[in-house]
This record gives sequence, C-alpha cells and structure tokens, in this order.
Amino acid sequence: MGAGQRVVEREELAQAPNTKPRRQRWFEYQKPIPVVWSLLLGISVWVLFFGMWELAAARGWIDTLFMPPPHQVLATLYTMIAERGFLSDIGISIYRILLSFAMACAIAIPLGVLMGSFRTVDAFFNPFVSAWRYLPAPAFIPLLLMWFGVGEGSKLALLFIGVIFFLITLIMDHTRAVRAELIETAMTLGANRWQILSTIVLPAVAPKILVSMRQMLAVSWTYLVIAEIVAATTGIGAVMMRGQRFLKVDEIMAGILVIGMVGLFFDFLFRLAYRVLFPFVANGQR
Repeated sequence: MGAGQRVVEREELAQAPNTKPRRQRWFEYQKPIPVVWSLLLGISVWVLFFGMWELAAARGWIDTLFMPPPHQVLATLYTMIAERGFLSDIGISIYRILLSFAMACAIAIPLGVLMGSFRTVDAFFNPFVSAWRYLPAPAFIPLLLMWFGVGEGSKLALLFIGVIFFLITLIMDHTRAVRAELIETAMTLGANRWQILSTIVLPAVAPKILVSMRQMLAVSWTYLVIAEIVAATTGIGAVMMRGQRFLKVDEIMAGILVIGMVGLFFDFLFRLAYRVLFPFVANGQR
C-alpha cells in the first residue's frame, strides 16, 4: 500500500461521521429522558420527603403532637379505612368532584369554543365571565346554603362555581390560538362556519381542552374541603374537620394524603388519555 493511499484513508476516516452514541447527560434543556430515569426521580423525591419528615420526628426537631411522623399517619389511615368506613367518605368526595366537574365541562367547553371562534359571542359573554372569575367561590357559601340547603346541592354548586369561569377562559384562549391559515384554507374551499367549527377548530383545540380540564380538575380538588366543612357529615373534608375538633392531627394529615393520592391518580388518567387520544401531539408531554 502506497503512502498516498494511506493518507487518503486517514482523511476518509477523519471525515467519517462519529457513529458512537452520545452519552445523555442529566441536565438537557427540554430534552426527553428515559422512562427509567423518570420513574426513579419521581420515586426518589417522595422517598426523600418522607425520609426527612421521619428523621425530623425521630430527632425531636418537630412536635409530633402537631406533626405526627409518616408511619403514624399511615397507621391511622389504615385504621380509618379498615374500621371506620373511610372508603365510603372517599367515594362520596370523588362523586362530588366528578359530578360538579362534569357539569362545569358541559357548559364551559361549548361556550369557550364559541367565544374563541366568534367575536359576537365573545363580546356578549366575556364581560360576564371575566367579572365572575374575580369573585371568590367561598364567598357564596351563605347564599348557597340559603338557596340549596345543607344537602348535596350547596356543595356541588360551590365546586361548580369554583372552576367553570376559569375553564371557560382557558378554552376560549386556546380556541383563539388556532392557526388562521387553517380556517382561511377551509373557507377558500367553500366550507361554512359550522363545518369549519367541527372539522378544523374542534380537532385543533381538543388536545388543549383536555389539558385545561386536567388543570382545572386539580383546582376543583382544592375547593373540596371548603365545600365539605359546612354542614357536612360525610366526605374527606368532614372527616378532617372532625379530626380538627378533637385535635387528631394524624387524621387530618391522613385526609390530606388521600386527597393528594387521589388527585395524582386522576392526573395520571388525564395524561394517559392525552397520549391515547392525541398521540400525534403527545411527544414531550409531561
């Protein structure tokens, strides 16, 4: 082999692309990470949280009367479920959340889409919706008790008021963000308004609607305890208020833990539904 040929081969090797896979670093800006990493990191944060809490209780850094350690809270939660019928209270709270949220979605989704699509609808409803967004839902408790009594109606109404106006606004903003070129192309091809709404606007905004529902369901859970502390005998909030009256902090914290766990479960269901229904846009969705 001549010297010239060896020089040519070395140049070709130098110019050849490096096929060795690049090692993924821990911190990559907005880059997806392996599923194993995601699971380990998600579990580790809870292990660290409960570990620090348990350590603080064992070392006497916190007053266990007002901040019982995790093992005591978990033991109390087991007793509440096994002996006191706490599962029934959990089911009642979930029923209240889902029913009120379904009623809010039944109004907010079509109204938000229409407001985002047609300026005349927006001009009529927006001043009303915008004003209600600034009114705190708990302020309506006295009125709701007078209107609906102490039964389920007042609780459902409070949960309904707490989310519907924000949900309308989110859906309206997402609908406005639909690309104008898509609508103009459909109009050029002869589509009428309702055809554009059903074949262009709704499919384009549907993923964002699901994201908005996921966000506002979390807000609905934040109103649950408020809805169940007023003249309520059942539900997670009622159990927590009974614990407050008798200074049973472990029962209160058990209720908080259950709300967090149930909320995390519903959040997982929404994320799963997003990936199943909209796989073409689900890449990178967290």
